[in-house]
Amino acid sequence: MTLDPATESLLRREAPQVLGALVRRFGRFDVAEDAVQEALLAASTQWVADGVPENPRSWLVRVGYRRMVDLLRSEQARRRRELELGVADVAVPPGRSDDDSLTLLLLCCHPTLSPVSQVALTLRAVGGLSTREIAHAYGVSEATMGTRISRAKQQLAAAGARFTPPAASDRADRVAAVRHVLYLVFNEGYTATAGDELGRVDLAHEAIRLTRLLVDAEPTDPEAAGLLALMLLTESRRAARTDPDGRLVPLDLQDRSRWDAALVAEGVALLDSAWARPSPGPFRVQAAIAALHATPGDTDWVEVAGLYAVLEQLSPTGPVRLGRVVAVAHALGPQRGLQLLDEQARLGSDDLTAQRFHAVRAHLLDQLGDPHGAAEHFRTAASLTSNAVERTYLLEQAASADAERQ
Repeated sequence: MTLDPATESLLRREAPQVLGALVRRFGRFDVAEDAVQEALLAASTQWVADGVPENPRSWLVRVGYRRMVDLLRSEQARRRRELELGVADVAVPPGRSDDDSLTLLLLCCHPTLSPVSQVALTLRAVGGLSTREIAHAYGVSEATMGTRISRAKQQLAAAGARFTPPAASDRADRVAAVRHVLYLVFNEGYTATAGDELGRVDLAHEAIRLTRLLVDAEPTDPEAAGLLALMLLTESRRAARTDPDGRLVPLDLQDRSRWDAALVAEGVALLDSAWARPSPGPFRVQAAIAALHATPGDTDWVEVAGLYAVLEQLSPTGPVRLGRVVAVAHALGPQRGLQLLDEQARLGSDDLTAQRFHAVRAHLLDQLGDPHGAAEHFRTAASLTSNAVERTYLLEQAASADAERQ
């Protein structure tokens, strides 16, 4: 027997709150996270048979508490004091709406952790994903991801990290790390690294939920608002990204009437407010690009290319450079786009994403009347992706280019 989607979603929503209650009570993130996972496992078994309890959070906290005590006893730590504590003082009373997700986010983005570890720990502790799910999302073995998460928890314990907001002097850097992690989580939800689906709706929606919390907690942070605007504008396209058969539909071929108008309106309004603040950062610039795509009528590719030039100065990463190539090709023609792509390759931009690099080159060669070269690069790009929907699309494009040669 398996959990129904509503109950699975409930467990994922409650996991950060239960973890927060245990960490606040015991001060041991590393042990509490294991206890929460065991409580979730118990719920997935018992709730199928007995139904969801009236107060699921309190049920999970009580079970997590017992697991926590067992784990602490096993390592001979604080045994007597923990056993003497009552369960009632950590149970969450009905109606309590405190959300510990933001505090957990700040903890998971502790500066002692690498960005990769920050993302993995956030997905596990705040997003409620299993180690297997996170490993699958990032194309590594479950053992590798388990080791990565365990090491991250050990690093937090060694650093003396506490379940408290960071000091004022550290908050700006920690919030910046949270923005980056949420951006990465959303990207994985929008286009999954691996799997049979183009994206993971649950990850994207969780990233949006947590970014809303961040915006509420940091109302004077225009980059947080810009990040939320970017997510909403991007997420608005989801329904149009695939056809009825599940095949990928590129942005310029999407039926914009299928875009979510409410998300577009909310995203544009957020961006308009955040843009008024000086010195736009990378998230506001990316949101501005997304807003141009959402503007009725043809996309102003010249303006998009100009914004990408600004973005490349702020964030000179491979995906940004390739985005600028695509924009320049639309604005000034495929030949200029190919020249820019070659310039970037000659400059040694080794962070150009290999799969996207070959896909972009393939599209440009196809537009320039070189189906042989296009097919070759489409196939190379297909071999470099673990996402089945992307691979199918790229192989179909290769077959189409081959057909042009005959």
